[in-house]
Amino acid sequence: MKTILFSFLLALAIFSVEAQQLADILKDVEGLPGREGYLASPFVTAGDRLYMVGYQDGTFPDLGWHVEGEMGGIWNHPIKLMDGFTVAVGLEDEFFCLDRADMFINYPFANKHVYKTTVPEIEIERIQFVPEGMQGAVIEFTLSNLSENPKQLSFEFTGHVDLRPVWLGEKAGMFDHPDLLRFDDERKLWTAQDEGNEWHVVFGGENPAQMHLRASPHCNYEPKGQGAAASLIYELTLDGMETKTLTISIAGSYASLEEALGTYDDLLYQSQTYLEEKKQHYEQIALKSRITIPDKDLEKAFEWVKYNTEWLVRDVPEIGRGLGAGMPDYPWWFGVDNEYTLQGAIATGRKDLTYSTIDLLHKLSEEENGNGRIVHEVSTNGVVFNPGNINETPQFVSLIWEVYKWTGDRDFLEKYYPTIQNGLTWLMEENDEDGNLFPDGYGMMEIHGLESEMIDVATYTQAAFADAAKIAEELQDERQTIYYQGLADRIREKINEDFWVEEANSYADFIGTASEALHLIEAAIIRADTLDKPWAVEELKAMKSKISALPPDQKQGFVVFHNWVVNTPMEMGIADREKAIKALDKGARFVNPFGVFVTGIDRDDSSDLEDGAFAGSKVFSYTGAVMTLPTGVQAIAENNYGRPDQALDYLQRMTRSFGFALPGSIYEVSPDYGMMAQAWNLYSYAVPIVTQFFGIKPQAGQKKVIISTQMPSEWEEATIENVEIGNNAISLKFTRTTEGMELELLQQKEDWEIEFSFPEGQYETWTINGEEVTPEKTEKSENVNARGKRITASFH
Repeated sequence: MKTILFSFLLALAIFSVEAQQLADILKDVEGLPGREGYLASPFVTAGDRLYMVGYQDGTFPDLGWHVEGEMGGIWNHPIKLMDGFTVAVGLEDEFFCLDRADMFINYPFANKHVYKTTVPEIEIERIQFVPEGMQGAVIEFTLSNLSENPKQLSFEFTGHVDLRPVWLGEKAGMFDHPDLLRFDDERKLWTAQDEGNEWHVVFGGENPAQMHLRASPHCNYEPKGQGAAASLIYELTLDGMETKTLTISIAGSYASLEEALGTYDDLLYQSQTYLEEKKQHYEQIALKSRITIPDKDLEKAFEWVKYNTEWLVRDVPEIGRGLGAGMPDYPWWFGVDNEYTLQGAIATGRKDLTYSTIDLLHKLSEEENGNGRIVHEVSTNGVVFNPGNINETPQFVSLIWEVYKWTGDRDFLEKYYPTIQNGLTWLMEENDEDGNLFPDGYGMMEIHGLESEMIDVATYTQAAFADAAKIAEELQDERQTIYYQGLADRIREKINEDFWVEEANSYADFIGTASEALHLIEAAIIRADTLDKPWAVEELKAMKSKISALPPDQKQGFVVFHNWVVNTPMEMGIADREKAIKALDKGARFVNPFGVFVTGIDRDDSSDLEDGAFAGSKVFSYTGAVMTLPTGVQAIAENNYGRPDQALDYLQRMTRSFGFALPGSIYEVSPDYGMMAQAWNLYSYAVPIVTQFFGIKPQAGQKKVIISTQMPSEWEEATIENVEIGNNAISLKFTRTTEGMELELLQQKEDWEIEFSFPEGQYETWTINGEEVTPEKTEKSENVNARGKRITASFH
């Protein structure tokens, strides 16, 4: 299938100091400097059509494993354009390669490399950005003469072309061929084409280069693949203390050379305009659900996690637009990753992105499965790698309901209701072999052999039926409302009975037979022993001895791995309170300073002291990992049971990874392993902060917002602004008082109802707009309603 490839534009602009440069536009933008020890680690220059991945030292080494060694460079999905580029500067018959930047600075929408010591008496800054919606990139070099004497310089820019397909390309009929280079004498630029496809990349300059070469003579760089290299060489003079700027743009296309050249021309003359537009776009992202809190590290991390999410948008017009999962090895689309992430996206004002991503996942799932099953992983060429794990279908149901609560869009609900019905039928009729209401198969933990009845699958299934009942009720489908709610109630009861393991103070990893458990325990012992976790080996051996006495076919819940998913009943709020507190306290054992272990048996007594880099395996693996998603789930779980101090602790653990390796970003595996940017981090921050600490719980379909603020005890004041709900937007200020708290709420629409809701007996005196009121008691809560653009409330 033909896909529109990114036109990669390399355009050299006039050596003029008078015109506004990219650096001028970035002067008032916050840039975060990187750590010297992580210069040899990845960065991303992000755009929705094209992105660039290299190292913070300015190089483009082979990296990544999905397409081995090829996940870096310049990508215009579903093809790659370049492995990268090299730059050499000639001075007095000697060439210096810009491959050891002294500093890296990350901006929300651009980055900078600073070379202070590479070229004698010359300082060079390299800035790059990718315009939104364009198959191109712009790189600006600023060269400053630090001496009083004039300098004659040669500037050699070499593009390392590698036009090749993305992962699973062969299944889409996409095959790599050698790349052919041609210099266009009329336009004074290089063009390259994959010999067997209409895949193109062009680079050149507005001013003609003094030389062009089919090689990279001065930098030692030989990336793998069937690519080719070509250079443009410019001669320039820098007077004493003079600064000059050289701008290079790159453009590509997976459709035609004409399209690539069109992008090239746009970038050549409008790069400053495009950077200004990108700056404004990110300013709008920052303004939505903007928080001011006492914990400034957490405040900053939350702001940048919103930026990180934008870095992962993948737009392939022939297929769709949606959030990728992680950079650089998971840039394509996932079901479950987005089922978490989009809950954070909708809470931070990203309705556009939420809708397009859901639409894309739905379309791909219907094309692949056609029965309501939601896909797991799809490459950007449209090839489905995994048609869906068991948990993804129920989690899709809950995502649709969550988004509806924020938008009140009935058409949206009606659009996906048939898929929800089909998916729940598939879930129970094809995956619950013994009919006990617990579907069988892989959930979030893809441990070999661990595919019986999983706790997360059961929990998300219960939540799906509960949410499907609400959807059916909203759409006046009375029969399905009763049916779905009945199943939800039964599954909730069974989870609290069948999955609870009292002696472990935990929900079980899985329900299976004793024989299945023994097989998994053997594997777990080998794992724990290999990782040198003696406590886990001892516990597992004792468990093995106990289980060996059971009939091999006896089926029950087992706690073997202490996987993070045992916390999902608390995440979804379905655990009985007594069990929940025990389980949350038990879960607090499986942490290190950065968060929650994916697999609890990987922890040992030294974990509390581990505050350095994660020693991951050379072959990519999550063994021994602490990850942001489990940590965020634990924070949400704590908040669900009225423990915001514990929730804050988990958020602060996650935040210790902020900027640890890549400034402004949080790695997938804490603090510095795996993906350098990860989508579901937005779930782990936005849900506990927006919907739980500030307690903003929308019901947009009823033009209503429930406020149930619960703040960490150490926070005296906190503010959130511009939280978009339907056609409304609210801001909320919290102030702690000696007797309780005061809230000030502003909303755009005065006819929306605001309901303040707190646990029964928490506050004795309720005052709304200066008048004492008596709350209405409903079940275990007390509530009072108010309207108006400005509402003040105090609770003592």
